[in-house]
Formats: sequence, structure tokens, C-alpha cells
Amino acid sequence: NQLRCTTCHLNFGTAAKAGAWVGIKARFPQYRNRSAAVDDLKDRVNNCFRRSMNGKALERDGEPMKAMIAYMNWLSQGYEQGESIEGRGIVKLDLPRDPDPKKGEEIYKAKCLVCHAADGQGNYGADGQTYAFPALWGPKSYNIAAGMARQRTAAGFVKWNMPLGQGGTLTDDEAWDVASYFINQPRPDFPAKVNDWPKGNKPKDARY
Repeated sequence: NQLRCTTCHLNFGTAAKAGAWVGIKARFPQYRNRSAAVDDLKDRVNNCFRRSMNGKALERDGEPMKAMIAYMNWLSQGYEQGESIEGRGIVKLDLPRDPDPKKGEEIYKAKCLVCHAADGQGNYGADGQTYAFPALWGPKSYNIAAGMARQRTAAGFVKWNMPLGQGGTLTDDEAWDVASYFINQPRPDFPAKVNDWPKGNKPKDARY
């Protein structure tokens, strides 16, 4: 769908609170409620390919996977297994109220439209093929099973990273509402979602 890892993992996976991969090797293997299994780093990478990029899994022993793991291992030098890493992943935002997608639409038009377009389909760079700013919904966006399709995750990402280069300028309420607006727009399904959380513990903001 033309999304890239760096669409969410900003600054090549090094930006704090933007899905940083720094030290990620120290966090795996780990038990994950969604799979009800102990996932290794390759499992986690392929989850992103299948969900966040609405694509196909990499071959576990293929060269692309080896390259991904080598890069993540390089970013993890000096971190011990299980070590807590400040700014790792996406820092979620959770407010004690229901989000207001109508207010979110107003915020989107004022703060987000210039990059992601009125129809949420993003904007391409000079080559006309590579996203300068990615689609937030529609057939070329992430699917319903992506982490970014969840309210708390999307709101946290927006709060600390958007508008691009101006992270932290939106209030918690603005980030909360605008996330509700764009995550609830039409996006691809993920048929394998029926296998998620087989032992329970589904997050409260899961979309299905």
C-alpha cells in the first residue's frame, strides 16, 4: 500500500515516542496477549507488515528480514534483556471521556489537512509514487488490526509527533478527538483478526 516502516517509526526508528526501535532487541522475546504466545522480534516485524502496512509477511529467513533484524540489533547495542527504555514504542494517551469525532474533524481540517489531504489519502513526493505524507484512511492506509487503528495509540502518536515537526503542540483533548476522527474512517479489513486475543485480555480500544 506504499506505506513504509518510517511512516510511523520516525527518524528511521530512532525518535522517542514515535515507535522507536532503540533497544528493541532487549524487549524480545515477549508474551503478547494478541497472539497468546511468546513472540520473537521476527514475529513482531511481520505483524507490522501484515497490519500496519496491510501487506504480506516477510520470509523469516529471507534477506529483507535479516536486514531488518540487523538494523534493530544495531540500534539495541548496550541495552540489557528486559531493560526499560524511556521513549520506547508509542506512548499511549488515555483520557477519561469519550472522544468527539466531530471536534476531531474540525481539528483535522485546521491542523492535518495540509499534509494528509482533505480525503485523508495523503500526498506524494516529487516522484509521484512515494508518500511525502501517508494516507490515514482508505485502501492505501493501514488496516483495522493495526495498532494505529486504536484510539489510545493513535492519540498518543498524534500528541507527541504531529503536526510533523511540531510534536507536543496539540492539547491532550485535541489529540484525543482528532485521532477518533481519522481512525474511524473506512480502511482495509484484516480477516485474520478472528484469531486475535484467543485467551482474552483484548484492549478496550480494539476496533473489533
